[in-house]
Amino acid sequence: MSVAEKLEIIATDFPDPTQLPDSDGTFVKNFQEHPQSILLTTSIRPILDQIHPDGQYCIGQDSGIYWRVLRPPEPPERGASTPDWFYVPDVAPTIDGNLRRSYVMWQELMLPLIVLEFVSGDGSEERDRTPRQGKFWIYERIIRPAFYGIYEVKKAQVEVYHLVEDRFELVPQNKRGHYPIAQIRVELGILQGVDRGVELPWLPWWDASGNLLPAAEERAEQAELAAERERQRRTEAELRIQALEARLRELEGE
Repeated sequence: MSVAEKLEIIATDFPDPTQLPDSDGTFVKNFQEHPQSILLTTSIRPILDQIHPDGQYCIGQDSGIYWRVLRPPEPPERGASTPDWFYVPDVAPTIDGNLRRSYVMWQELMLPLIVLEFVSGDGSEERDRTPRQGKFWIYERIIRPAFYGIYEVKKAQVEVYHLVEDRFELVPQNKRGHYPIAQIRVELGILQGVDRGVELPWLPWWDASGNLLPAAEERAEQAELAAERERQRRTEAELRIQALEARLRELEGE
């Protein structure tokens, strides 16, 4: 058997995203998770679109990262971790024109740059270092994102870890109390505020200068306000011109 034939057999023996579950069947832990994920995604997209003008990046929201192949009777989803939010650079956002169902590491090979977990319990699950089982261990030793963040809304805090020589190290806060993600020129930080009618300590993005990145709704509102100011400016200019023209006609008639 040739090397090419062996490789083909190996490739077909591993499941692809269409053959893997895209849900573990559990409920969303709380009603903040989806708004928080949307806030992170919509606010950072303009930055990522600048970094990736070819559009080659993907964002996962409560989606599985498959890192281990399991054989029946074990369910395949046990070989996946499901971060609340993650970003992978330099991969296509779709597969064969279809939206991704999950992220399969043995197919893509590219590692996530950042993985975020939103704590609903006491945080022990997100900090579990049990080999081959605990979330922290799996992220640090197998999935290996450059950054791992643990966001605790009840404590109004976020811990950010950076992978250094195969181990996670805590990232210190900068002078603004934020955590820099230098590769994409942004920072993470806590902001007490109202989003979608709910006042909570939210986890938004900030630019490298410390300016809050607006979400899509806020950008739309800002654009509408700018358009309204421009309409008002033009209306005022037209009224001034009309007044001048009227005055000129009066002078001509005297």
